[in-house]
Amino acid sequence: MRIDAVDSMTVDEAVLAARNAAPNDPKPGSSVMLALNGEYVKGDQRVSSGDEIALIPPVSGGSDDIKTDLDWVFITPDSLDPAALTEFVTTRTDGAIVTFLGNTRDHNQGRVVDYLDYEAYQPMAENKIAEIIAEMRGKWDLGKIAIAHRIGRVDIGETSMVVAVGSAHRRPAFESALYFIDRLKEIVPIWKKEFFEGGEVWIGETPGANNETPPPAPTV
Repeated sequence: MRIDAVDSMTVDEAVLAARNAAPNDPKPGSSVMLALNGEYVKGDQRVSSGDEIALIPPVSGGSDDIKTDLDWVFITPDSLDPAALTEFVTTRTDGAIVTFLGNTRDHNQGRVVDYLDYEAYQPMAENKIAEIIAEMRGKWDLGKIAIAHRIGRVDIGETSMVVAVGSAHRRPAFESALYFIDRLKEIVPIWKKEFFEGGEVWIGETPGANNETPPPAPTV
């Protein structure tokens, strides 16, 4: 949705204007985070013409790869190949390689799950993953890191996420991989919808999840 920017308009005011212009007020919950041009901000941040505002609900954790000599990050609708990511992080200098796979299971909270469907706000999702990798490197001495996440439909037994980490020793590899998974659920704008026998629901994995459809990003 596009709205007209006025002098000294804040993010909160722009969101309110978008809500007023919508056919039905989406009424975002209190747990929704605000992003301005791909970065999280507070509601009193000023906006300018051409800015993009996104309302980010609790996250769950094809685009261009972010690939360097040490890191490889991509989000894709295609099937993931864990072997390729593991091979990328494997070097002669690292004695520990940890590869984590997130797979779709056939049940959740007593429901029989048919499949999952993932959405991401890109490229912000990739940028936030890169930020988490920087945090990991600040906490542990790590080698190469590779992260891949699916979008779109992911059937039962298929892999939705691959985290591969190399390190000279096992403890940093294990601890940093777990750190990444927890942080992804906190700040990376990727959501999943669960399709089950008799219905469907958005799944939030952070506190305050309200199972609502992620709102569109208004542009001012």
